[in-house]
Amino acid sequence: MDNLKKVALSLALTAIGFAANAQKNITEGVITYSVTANGQQTEAKNYFKGDSSSYQTKQGPADIKILSNQKADFLVILVDVPVASMKKAAVATPADMEQMKDREPSYTSTPTTETQTIAGYKCKKVQVKDSKSGSNFDVWVTNDVNTPSNNLTKYFTNIGGFPVKFSTLQMGQKIDVTLKSISKEKVKPGTFSIPADFDRITIQELMSMSGGR
Repeated sequence: MDNLKKVALSLALTAIGFAANAQKNITEGVITYSVTANGQQTEAKNYFKGDSSSYQTKQGPADIKILSNQKADFLVILVDVPVASMKKAAVATPADMEQMKDREPSYTSTPTTETQTIAGYKCKKVQVKDSKSGSNFDVWVTNDVNTPSNNLTKYFTNIGGFPVKFSTLQMGQKIDVTLKSISKEKVKPGTFSIPADFDRITIQELMSMSGGR
């Protein structure tokens, strides 16, 4: 009887271990962030499934969505301004993708021994430096959870964990990002596609509309 109890306990612990591993790697759901840029704080959500990502936020009256994938060969910026009855889909070409890649930061990382709990996750601090601009930032990462990289975290795929709180550069602009929550939920069909009622334009046309930014 004691042996049976030991076997049962061992199987139970093994099952718990498998469950924990399954929870750690989330392949579909939504991540909610607090993002601060130019002194303005906003909430952003990143819907993900497999290697597809839909980063969604607001800029003034505009709803912004950035569709991308981990292969970095697909990028669409959706701009919806209801008050102006404007719906535009700026589709990046391979040449656009290369140009954007040239402008991305290139980080080297140095781990530290500092730790803290952020959004319920045990985190450790990693210091990163952008070799292009010389800028230095702190990135807090965790090994408690992992999801596919997205528009915000793609620069930190090799620094030892999932980014929870960090600063980075986007189009030369510093932004501060803090994870609020990760939810495992089914992503709605069509989340990663261009809606039929959006007018397709080029990235250059979108930049002209936004004053070249």
